[in-house]
Amino acid sequence: MDAPINFRVTPRAAAQVAEIASREGRPRAGLRLAVDAGGCSGFQYRFALEDAPAPDDLVVQEGPARIFVDPVSLELLNGAELDWAEALIGAHFAVRNPQAVSACGCGTSFAVG
Repeated sequence: MDAPINFRVTPRAAAQVAEIASREGRPRAGLRLAVDAGGCSGFQYRFALEDAPAPDDLVVQEGPARIFVDPVSLELLNGAELDWAEALIGAHFAVRNPQAVSACGCGTSFAVG
């Protein structure tokens, strides 16, 4: 039997997902977090608001927010945490991924070992 996947969403990130969905007039929408090949380090995170999950998605419910992750991306996100970060240069979703051995300065591109 495969080990369970460990993926966490912080309350800060969940609140921001709910805020974005509400602001867009789509309160039942969820945030799609996907990992795509590409970027400056080999893989990159992709975020999108979607109205419903795909049949094989992991759906993480945190308060009123839902986060959708496809099975392929989930393998690269095992042990990761989705957070919301605010800094002087702006605010953004941040993924803390223990599988990433290096990352690009852009914050959305990473490499695995």
